[in-house]
Amino acid sequence: MKSRCVFSTPDLAAARAAMEAALRAGIPDNDISLIARDDIEHDDIPDHLMTGRTDFYPAALRGVACGGGTGVVLGLVAVAIPPLGVTLAGAGAIAVAAAAMGCWTGALVGSEVPDVIHRKFKAEIAAGRILVVIDGNKERLSLAEPAVESTGATHLPFHAHTMLT
Repeated sequence: MKSRCVFSTPDLAAARAAMEAALRAGIPDNDISLIARDDIEHDDIPDHLMTGRTDFYPAALRGVACGGGTGVVLGLVAVAIPPLGVTLAGAGAIAVAAAAMGCWTGALVGSEVPDVIHRKFKAEIAAGRILVVIDGNKERLSLAEPAVESTGATHLPFHAHTMLT
């Protein structure tokens, strides 16, 4: 499982230096991304380096889990009530339909909620600093973190496991 860590840099040149240090430490290019204020992102940062700005995918996954779980319970209750005549296949269909509905609802809600990094470091982003986000396994991050810090980037208090990278 990968973990995610975040560094703050004062400008794009410092962010590029931090990214180069992470690359030299063995972090693949697709595991490094940048977060900045809208005007900085649009003008200076290539699209492939920007992270998603919303909680869309995590919210969709939570919706599948919650909707599917609710659908299983409702399907089994429907099977247990004889007058309804629901079979186990019908209960499975109820679970799948509820998971799909949960996914759709979660994704809609998540598309309007900023992701956790944008929420936690809102002041850093608003101040014009550029955040360098690095995903990697424990061994690679143990090499990359000191290398990135040696460029002058500030290691921010954020470590999280991520399944979506």
